Amino acid sequence: MYHIPDQTGRRFVITGANSGTGKEMTRRLAEANAEIVMAVRNEAFGEAAKEEILQQFPKAKLEVKYIDLADLKTVENFAEGLKSEGKGLDVLINNAGVMSPPKRYVTKNNFELQFGTNFLGPFALTHHLVPLLLQSSKAPRVTTMSSCAAIIGFLLGMSDLQSEKIYLPFLSYARSKLSDLLMMQQLAKISAERGWNLISNAAHPGCTRTRLMLTGPNMGTNKTTRPWIYNFIPAMNPDKGAVPLIEAATDPKALSGSYYGPRWLLIGKSGHVKKPESARWTDGEKLWKKAEKMTGVSFPENL
Repeated sequence: MYHIPDQTGRRFVITGANSGTGKEMTRRLAEANAEIVMAVRNEAFGEAAKEEILQQFPKAKLEVKYIDLADLKTVENFAEGLKSEGKGLDVLINNAGVMSPPKRYVTKNNFELQFGTNFLGPFALTHHLVPLLLQSSKAPRVTTMSSCAAIIGFLLGMSDLQSEKIYLPFLSYARSKLSDLLMMQQLAKISAERGWNLISNAAHPGCTRTRLMLTGPNMGTNKTTRPWIYNFIPAMNPDKGAVPLIEAATDPKALSGSYYGPRWLLIGKSGHVKKPESARWTDGEKLWKKAEKMTGVSFPENL
């Protein structure tokens, strides 16, 4: 198991910190003395997860804050709230997401739900928080959760990003996670060009038995009607599935643009892994510019 270096004095934001890999990351980072803002859509679930972790680590520095990545106004409000506190920020972990709802739903901003929640929400949050990261941290980092599904994210193409012409639940999910990978790469490129010294990297959890996996098609309200399917898929528990993202977020030797995941795609020891070929030939800069227009956010020229 990856050993987390001591994180005393470092402050993290983790989206989706109330369950699955997000809660496991919060627990492990709390053990390593990090200060953590648990950014969650359901504050009651967030507080329950916080209390559970505090029972194990009574001195943990945890704070629950509301955010809904499917509503860009709450993303902006969350970021502005952090900035107004006068505290610093060292690491943003874009972890939260939705997976394969059976029908095409839209966000409050009228984006297809998976593309809006998994990509555009984190894209906007990253833009809002990068200035704070650069101003307050000696080693700023943005770590983004992708998926092994990104390997097939190119199958629907990158023109109908809103799935208005065709909606295929899992392929739309895969495209949103490929978009996350492209965002990570483009942010790494911008950081290098502007001399930010900000590390932008990503990870995927392989196949991990989380609430997202088991309830994704039912929008997280109850377990899928076909849980037996997952008995035939090699999978890990959240304590192992969270390791690639933890490693990406805390590895002192991490490089910007790097990608972490299980050795054998779905399961295995965490480490550096190759990015899908589609992440090499898909135009990340073009997607970035589209996302800027869709979300209305961009980095100031003088940043």
